Amino acid sequence: MSVPNVVVHRDADVLAKAVAARIITRLVDAQSAKGSASIVLTGGTVGIATLAAIAETPARDAVDWRRLDVWWGDERFLPSGDPERNETGARKALLDHVDVDPARVHVMRGPDSGMTAEESAEAYAAELRQAARPEDHGPVPSFDILLLGMGPDTHVASLFPGMPALYDTRPVVAVHGSPKPPPTRISLTLPSIQAAREVWVVAAGEEKSGAVRLALSDSGPVQVPAAGARGRQRTLFLLDRAAAAKIPPSMGRIASP
Repeated sequence: MSVPNVVVHRDADVLAKAVAARIITRLVDAQSAKGSASIVLTGGTVGIATLAAIAETPARDAVDWRRLDVWWGDERFLPSGDPERNETGARKALLDHVDVDPARVHVMRGPDSGMTAEESAEAYAAELRQAARPEDHGPVPSFDILLLGMGPDTHVASLFPGMPALYDTRPVVAVHGSPKPPPTRISLTLPSIQAAREVWVVAAGEEKSGAVRLALSDSGPVQVPAAGARGRQRTLFLLDRAAAAKIPPSMGRIASP
């Protein structure tokens, strides 16, 4: 796994715009190199603001949206269209405004599909296996970008400290008893996250500063899930100044004055 690099931006608004620009550049580079690209989306305030910033910039047209696979790192187990679903937020912020191929938008199914949470997790794992290529050397694709938010408790995706999902080696799991509502969720596991070429942890706000410090320490991922959020080739912690307040100044590169 790669060693994290830290980039600090002035505030949450600048952070979202900067991450949006990074995403566009990375997707264009991936499509130029191999014809298509893949991204794993996250929810949360900054995650959705980043998607909205992509939609708002003319540079979005540099991406061939028809040649992009869109995945999610986790999803609240709620019916399709529920405003609390990460998918709903992503569609409203970006996906409804670009020419994505519906067949390449890979949604984690909710209870309205007739599936249980366990069945939804198994179905998503099967979809990931089908998309994986021999060169991925595993049951999930080597995603070009895997975006993660992070909670003040250091959770990423729906992997919360000390919960059984952190020990699970299956690609996707159902999470029950989440300390953050709703209680039932679907989530990629750490092995799936670590299969990505690049993992980008995006965090803003002073309430995240302690979690950022722990995530960049030698803590174990069972108690600090974000400490296990590492990509094969590259790991970025993209932060605003408030979220970076408790890490040594030498650790972060200031990107915006």
